[in-house]
Amino acid sequence: MNRPLMSKSTAVEYDPQLAARVGRTAKRSDFIFGLAGVAILIVSMALLIALLLDLALDGAGRINYEFLTSFPSRRAGSAGILSAWVGTTLVMVVTAALAVPMGVMAGLYLEEYAPKNLITTLIEINIGNLAGVPSIIYGLLALGLFVYMLGLGQTIFVAGAVLALLILPVIIVSTREAVRSIPQTVKEGAYGIGADKWQTMSSFILPAARPGILTGAIVGLSRAIGETAPVITIGALTYIAFLPPSPIQAGFPFINFDWLEAPFTLLPIQMFNWLSRPQSEFHVNAAAAGVVLIAMTLVMNALAIYIRYRLRRHTMN
Repeated sequence: MNRPLMSKSTAVEYDPQLAARVGRTAKRSDFIFGLAGVAILIVSMALLIALLLDLALDGAGRINYEFLTSFPSRRAGSAGILSAWVGTTLVMVVTAALAVPMGVMAGLYLEEYAPKNLITTLIEINIGNLAGVPSIIYGLLALGLFVYMLGLGQTIFVAGAVLALLILPVIIVSTREAVRSIPQTVKEGAYGIGADKWQTMSSFILPAARPGILTGAIVGLSRAIGETAPVITIGALTYIAFLPPSPIQAGFPFINFDWLEAPFTLLPIQMFNWLSRPQSEFHVNAAAAGVVLIAMTLVMNALAIYIRYRLRRHTMN
């Protein structure tokens, strides 16, 4: 004999008034939460826009061809940022070349290949913690490891390496999240047509995860381009009146790597140097350098977003 699933004594009667009251309370809570989020967003954006406008009003008038193509000088009127923006560009090239491949490979290994044991768990916890370590600690690490122990000197390569270490946890975490977001059916379908694990990862999972991976790279590089403490720790110069050797040369093999061993300066360091001086003209130069730094960041992000958009369209097609 079949028994009822719920006796009459334990049955819950539907109360329309109670349901309407609960619905109104939920809507009120959602409205308050949404209103608070919009208010915080407006205040944050207003502060950011005010800061950018103040920086632009102070320094935009100083930006011209001579300012971009002149070396630093003790006279504010003839000082420029040529060595600073060239050094920033070259250091970011080294940072991207080191951090993105290493971060993607490490994230893919931890997500798909690493065994799930205590050691892997400790590695994952430490990677998460490294994302919050102050940047000066990475500078001290690079000073002891790259400069003193390995004797690589205070060069563009060392600066790119320390900034790559700084953003490596961000790229690893974003790679893992991007790979994890791919539906399991994609992997099962690849195995179903006879692909092995590496073919599945390289031909199906990584192409589908590229937009998310690129987003993590954008965030990491945007942080690295404005960092000052790590590169000051390894001995970045505040005054350079020359450029490193050109990466491209006329003769074979047409690529020159001597620039990796050249001394360097960066836009944030040049700004810090000018702001430390009492003359107001140097402060205007610092504001102009800040505008250029923001413009470089926006151009780099726009290029990465465009590549991500193209990859996403290619993946959908």
